[in-house]
Amino acid sequence: MKNTPIILKDIKEYLIYVSQVKNLSKNTALSYERDLKKLYLFLENLNITNYLEIKDETCSAWIGDLYTNNNSPRSIQRHLSSAKGFFRFLKKNSLIDSSPFELVSGPKSSSVLPDVLSPEDVEQLLNFKPSNLIEIRDMAIVEVMYSSGLRVSETVNINISDFEENKTFLKEIGKGAKARLVPIGRFAVNAINNWLIEREKIQNDTDALFLNSKGSRLSIRSVQLRLKKMATKQGLPPIHPHMLRHSFATHMLESSGDLRTIQELLGHSSLSTTQIYTKLDYQHLVKIYDKSHPRARNK
Repeated sequence: MKNTPIILKDIKEYLIYVSQVKNLSKNTALSYERDLKKLYLFLENLNITNYLEIKDETCSAWIGDLYTNNNSPRSIQRHLSSAKGFFRFLKKNSLIDSSPFELVSGPKSSSVLPDVLSPEDVEQLLNFKPSNLIEIRDMAIVEVMYSSGLRVSETVNINISDFEENKTFLKEIGKGAKARLVPIGRFAVNAINNWLIEREKIQNDTDALFLNSKGSRLSIRSVQLRLKKMATKQGLPPIHPHMLRHSFATHMLESSGDLRTIQELLGHSSLSTTQIYTKLDYQHLVKIYDKSHPRARNK
């Protein structure tokens, strides 16, 4: 490995690379930045000043330090992924000859299945008559997210001009600036139309679909808080926005079994990411079996 000094400038250039060349989201770039700054401080505490001094055991010691500071296996895997990507970048730019992280492996994270709502929970969540402008907007938000499996970041970034064919399709830009066309169900279309009537009452000069009372684009945090309040009011436990996306995928898989289509609708670049929902679907099948079969184990 070349005797190249470790400088924060390299990390900054890597973050520019992942943002502008690889088109990774702002949140992903920020998580990379946090992880790599932790690595930088760890090396600084060991008085390591150049890349040549970083050995395999140094990398393993960093993993151990992350364990000591109560990072979960999944978090450690992300830190390791950030470090490996950074050192591949250094090698690609001839700042080092080889990566000390190349053969380092992290802990196996347990498979944590996402929280999902049942179809009955969704019905209960939406079983109310909106009494004001804000509730009409909130209903439209939930209908859109559940209808199309959108991330909360994608939902708040919807513009009115993104709709096609009488609002039955939505042009969406997801992670990695990947574009996809998603269908909008009739309940969601009705909810959007109701909201657009109310939206006219808010003074604004933006194309954003979902606005706050001041006429600005709604924030992710606002959606999180409103959904939590909406669920509590409807007699449900607190719900976070991603549960609607998970519920969309799970209910679609239970009905169709078409994993490839769900992959496209969710905007996943890899089918392996979508396959977590097959585990959820399997759990659903087991519950039905236990409930229905005369010789099921729960009988």
